Amino acid sequence: MMEAMKNDPLFSKQVIDMFTVANEYCLFFDKAEEYSCDDILEYFHKIAPLLYLKGSLVPDITVSDPSYRERFLTEEQYEALFLVLKERFDDKDIFHILDANYEATQASLAECMTDIYQDMKDFVWLYRKDNSFAEENAIALIGSLFETRWGIKLINALKAVHGIKFETGEDQDFFE
Repeated sequence: MMEAMKNDPLFSKQVIDMFTVANEYCLFFDKAEEYSCDDILEYFHKIAPLLYLKGSLVPDITVSDPSYRERFLTEEQYEALFLVLKERFDDKDIFHILDANYEATQASLAECMTDIYQDMKDFVWLYRKDNSFAEENAIALIGSLFETRWGIKLINALKAVHGIKFETGEDQDFFE
């Protein structure tokens, strides 16, 4: 039995590692209101590289039945976390990134971290359904969203957190 699970791509080390780190991220942010700005930034600074690494190792999975693809986090749950983070970060929330056209644009740490949370929470809840079709969809979705959404948001937020933590700051003249 264990050997069969070991060879099953739905339970590969890469998937279990991704699930473990995603679950840890969710457990922390589920209690965000209990933490200070510095606590949140310190936690994110440490988990973000691990989350990125695990996301980059998620295997490609062929989905047998896409009807099992679900999103779980409600708009109200998203908004509640976003507002807590925005309040905690205060004047540290806004940072600048270059968009696809190399134009400077504003971004929000609260929004980036909440978007990542949404993708992690949906992955964890879908993967926990204990149904191979749901597990396939969870793995395929987290891999796809890594490429198109949460991977780049994580990199952008980590760069901003690094700047705050090590007080490298932004060259404001560059963005004007």
